[in-house]
Amino acid sequence: MSEPRSTAQHRRRRSRTAVAVGVPLTLTAAGAFACGGDLGVLGSTALQASAASAAAPAWAADTADGFASVNSLGQNGTYGGRGGQVVTVKTQAELEKYATATQPYVIVVAGVINMNPAGKEIKVQSDKTIVGQGTAGHIVGGGFFLGQGVHNVIIRNLTVRDAYQGIWNDKDHDFDAIQMDGAHHVWIDHNDLRHMADGLIDVRKDSTNVTVSWNKLSDNNKTFGIGWTENVKTDITIHHNWIRETEQRNPSTDNAAHAHLYNNFLEDAPNTGIGSSYGNYARGRTKMVLENSCFQGIRNPVIKDSGAAIVQRGNVFSGTSGRNESGGSAFDPKAYYPYTLDRAADLPTILKSGTGPRASLGTATTTASTRAAAATTLTVAADGSGQYRTVQAAVNAVPANNPSRVVIAVKPGTYRELVKVPSNKPHVTIQGTGGSRKDTTIVYNNASGTPKPGGGTYGTGGSATVAVEADDFQARNLTISNDFDEKANQNIKDQQAVALRTAADRVFLDGIIVSGDQDTLLLDTASKDRLGRVYVGNSYVIGNVDFIFGRATAVVDKSVITLKKRWNGTSAGYVTAPSTAANRKGFLIADSTVNGDVSAGSFHLGRPWHAGGDASLDPQTTVRNTNLSNAIKSAPWTDMSGFSWKDDRFAEYGNHGPGAGRASADRPHLTDAQAANQEVADWLAGWTPSAS
Repeated sequence: MSEPRSTAQHRRRRSRTAVAVGVPLTLTAAGAFACGGDLGVLGSTALQASAASAAAPAWAADTADGFASVNSLGQNGTYGGRGGQVVTVKTQAELEKYATATQPYVIVVAGVINMNPAGKEIKVQSDKTIVGQGTAGHIVGGGFFLGQGVHNVIIRNLTVRDAYQGIWNDKDHDFDAIQMDGAHHVWIDHNDLRHMADGLIDVRKDSTNVTVSWNKLSDNNKTFGIGWTENVKTDITIHHNWIRETEQRNPSTDNAAHAHLYNNFLEDAPNTGIGSSYGNYARGRTKMVLENSCFQGIRNPVIKDSGAAIVQRGNVFSGTSGRNESGGSAFDPKAYYPYTLDRAADLPTILKSGTGPRASLGTATTTASTRAAAATTLTVAADGSGQYRTVQAAVNAVPANNPSRVVIAVKPGTYRELVKVPSNKPHVTIQGTGGSRKDTTIVYNNASGTPKPGGGTYGTGGSATVAVEADDFQARNLTISNDFDEKANQNIKDQQAVALRTAADRVFLDGIIVSGDQDTLLLDTASKDRLGRVYVGNSYVIGNVDFIFGRATAVVDKSVITLKKRWNGTSAGYVTAPSTAANRKGFLIADSTVNGDVSAGSFHLGRPWHAGGDASLDPQTTVRNTNLSNAIKSAPWTDMSGFSWKDDRFAEYGNHGPGAGRASADRPHLTDAQAANQEVADWLAGWTPSAS
């Protein structure tokens, strides 16, 4: 792995932010930050792809909040292409055909579209919804333009990136991700916008009734410009956005009649290549209300011109410097629309988990021939109020080779049992029905060395509380645990105790807790030559030794990895032990948090598991854009069983927190080019996890 390239003035830091899963209604995710508090509870997926017989998926009926919801200029709210035909596009020509049409469309972008020529901005017409299919929708090297009079447009769940032409303060290439000149009623929501030649978002020339929400804006010089007009007309709401590694216009708001900014997180991380010039800027005669936002490390976090007004309330500033200004009278946003504020101190947690594209949004099928059948639901309740008293009984009731989804709805309670989903029962979902993932627990206490009733021992794989061998399995809103007591069983030599073992493809673990000690989560494949993709999102994984391990191609995204002390109170362990086959992808940990009540410098991020001494394996772990506690060693990778980690694939990219460190021979970092090919979508290889 090569080290990061050197940087110059206004240098760009590595940034290829990973995509995300789950819709943040009440997300409170990973660890404590300078503006944050203690570890919260991650929200489960709230929007699902529709499996009903309606012509459009459920999310196509979503409408904007904020100023985009206000009835004005002959447009009552923003609902995009609702009611129009739903089309799926995979090429630039297809996207242009429908985006520029006069009739309404819901346009689902189902892959990576490379714009030609570079900087091409598709001229979107009115009454359009353009939405990424899960995390797969990428617009590379160009963006969108909404001209005079264009209205009722929704742009959601997309990654728009990489029109950058190599010149930081580029005056020659006006290549924006999204530009508006005189548009109105526009909703920009849950996008990842980065690395463009000019602005990420430009709202210009009297554009109004705009809402920008739940976006990740990063790796850019000019982030977000508003105005460029002598008229004081623009009404805009900007909320729940994560703005990081950007220099200026965060945003810059010029002559806006009403600019309501709330619950945004502006972050200038230390030791990065991009430094902030300023944060929120009220220019001209702007009237701005700035509420419950978090500013971390920002220079000149809030500034205003003499003729502008800024009313500040509830904001949090950590490590900021320079100008922080307010003054004048503005307006009452609640006179225009309702809204609810999150605490500013919670925003790093909420927004690092909740912004950007979501895998569960935009994944519905769009024609009768491709719609899935409605799911069958089987209920489980230990008290006898359901169809079955045990989870395994419900699994047994699923017909062999079932062609469509079967949801096993498990009522709150503790289910002490072993559960196995065999390979001939695909499309099974096990879902807790409680208000929290802690309400429903499946738990057992076998270890590798536990004697079996018929003789012998269970072995590591056989110790699993829940074993999944069927493709297209899903689990959500529950806890899966192995509570084997190491201290009380010192007579047992092999104490590996698996909570969850998967040996299947397209496994989606959404909003769960997987808890154990050694070998908690075994992510495997059906055989060495079989692909096994696993997506773990919005979840907790708890353990100490090699507790995420196996040969699967697996993503741990927007999750919390909690380090535990060993049975004797000591702190030492390894987060991952991949056993990846050559020419396959191994483990990717992205946009997550690694923490726990353990000693500083006591845990490795991983080591290479050459299962059975197989030298042909090529283990891989990449940890990127993740908050690392001080428990992580400064040399985070180590050897295993005579195999050197340096002969395999271990790397970091864009991590932060006290456990992060600079690139070195003992701590390889990906280059920008390498990181561009190590994103969540690359791991999933065309599969889009979708809640069902």
